[in-house]
Amino acid sequence: MKSPFTAIAMAACGLVVLLGACSPVGKLTRPDLELPEAIAPGATDSATIADVAWWTFYGDSTLCRMIERALAHNRTFASAIARVEAARQQFKGVRADQWPKISATVGASRETNDYYNERFINDPEYDLKASLQWELDLWGKRRNAAKAANADYRATLDDMRAVQMELVADVATAYYHLMALDSELAIVRRTLVNRQEAVDKAKLRFEGGLTSELVYQQAIVEFAATADLVPLLESRIAACENALSTLMGEFPQREGHIERTAIAQAAMTTDSDLPLGLPASLLARRPDISALAERMTAAAARVGVAWANRLPTLGINITGGWENDDANRLISSPFSLLAASLTGPVFDFGSRKASQNKAVAEYEQARLAYEQGVLVAFREAADALMNYRKSRQSRALKAQSQRAAGKYLHLATLQYEGGTTNYMDVLDAQRRNFSAQIDYSNALRDESLALISLYKALGGGW
Repeated sequence: MKSPFTAIAMAACGLVVLLGACSPVGKLTRPDLELPEAIAPGATDSATIADVAWWTFYGDSTLCRMIERALAHNRTFASAIARVEAARQQFKGVRADQWPKISATVGASRETNDYYNERFINDPEYDLKASLQWELDLWGKRRNAAKAANADYRATLDDMRAVQMELVADVATAYYHLMALDSELAIVRRTLVNRQEAVDKAKLRFEGGLTSELVYQQAIVEFAATADLVPLLESRIAACENALSTLMGEFPQREGHIERTAIAQAAMTTDSDLPLGLPASLLARRPDISALAERMTAAAARVGVAWANRLPTLGINITGGWENDDANRLISSPFSLLAASLTGPVFDFGSRKASQNKAVAEYEQARLAYEQGVLVAFREAADALMNYRKSRQSRALKAQSQRAAGKYLHLATLQYEGGTTNYMDVLDAQRRNFSAQIDYSNALRDESLALISLYKALGGGW
C-alpha cells in the first residue's frame, strides 16, 4: 500500500501534467513592431556615434570635468542609483523565496491543570527542534516572481542609465548655452566701444557745424539701445551658471565662478555625415526603451504568478530534534515529523481570476507602452537628425551673412566719411552687422545643441 506522502506526490505530478499547458503566459500578445530599414532615409550605417563614449564625444576638457562633477554629486542621479540598489535587494529576496526555509526552535513551557475534584497536574515540556519547510514550485509561481523581480531590477538599471544620459546632455546643453551668451556679451561690448566712438564723432561734427543734432541724437540712441543689452545678458549668464551649479550638485555662487574654455566659440563638429547606426542598434542603445522592454517582461511574469495563485500548492514540512518533559533527559528523546499537504482554492468569488485578468491587462499596458516608446524613439532620432542637418545649413548661411554685413558696414562708413551717403545708411549697416554677428554666434550654439540632441536621441551618453 502506498504511503500518503507518495499519493500526494503522485497527485501533484498529475496536476502538473494536466494544468502545465494551460499557463496564459505563452498566449500573451507579443509586441507588433515592423522596424524601418534605416533610422533615417539613406542612413544604413553599421556604426553609430552613440557608441562613442561621452568623454570622447565632448572633446572639451572643461566640459568633461563638469560632467564628471555632475555624475558624482547630482542628487537626481544619486537617487536613481539608490533605486537600483533597492531593486537589486528586492530581487535577491524574491529569488531566495524559491528555496526551503530552515528554522530552529529552543523552547520550554509549563502547563498546569487543577480541575475541580481532580488531582493537580504539572506538565512541563522542553524542545530543541529544527524544521525545513518548502512549498514546491509546481506552477512556476516562485520562478515567475523571481523573473519579474529581476526584470524590475534591470529596468531600474536602465532608468539610471537614462538619467545619466539626460544629465550628460543637460550639462553639455547648459555649457554651450553659457558659451553662446559669453560670445554674445563680447559682441555687445565690442559694439558698445564702436557706438561710443560714433557718439564722440557725431558730437564733434555737430559742435563743429558739420552735421545736424539729429545725427548726434541718433548715435546716442543706438549706444543706449546696445548698452541696455548688457544687464540682460549678464542676468541670463548668471542664471545659466546657477543651472550648471545645480546640475553639479552645488549651490549657486558668485557670478563668473563657472569655468569656461578660454577659446572662441565654435561648433562641436564639421562632419556632415555622422554614422547613425541601424534600427536594432537604436533599440539596444536607448536605455529608456530597454527599461520599457524589461517592464513588459516583468508584467508577463506576473501573469504567471497570478495564474499559479489559482492552483493548488504542495507543501512539505520536515521537523526533527528532541522533546521531553524533563530537561535532563532531553537528548534521549528524539522527535521527528514529516508532513505534506496539497492545498488549493475551492471558491473565492472570482477573486483570483480577477487578479489574473488584472495582470493580463497590466501586461497589455506595458506592451503598448513599449511599442509607443519605440515609435517615439525613432521620431526623436529623425527629428534630431533633421534639426542637425538644417542647423548646419543655417550656420553656413549665417557665416555668409556675417561676412557680407561686415563688408557692407565698411563700405557705408567709407562713403559717409567721403560725403557720398548720409548717416542713416551707416546706422543701417551697423545694425545689420551687429545682428549678423549675434545670429552667427547663435547659429554656432544651435548647431552644437542639435548635435547634442542627436547624440542623446541615438542613445549616447551613458
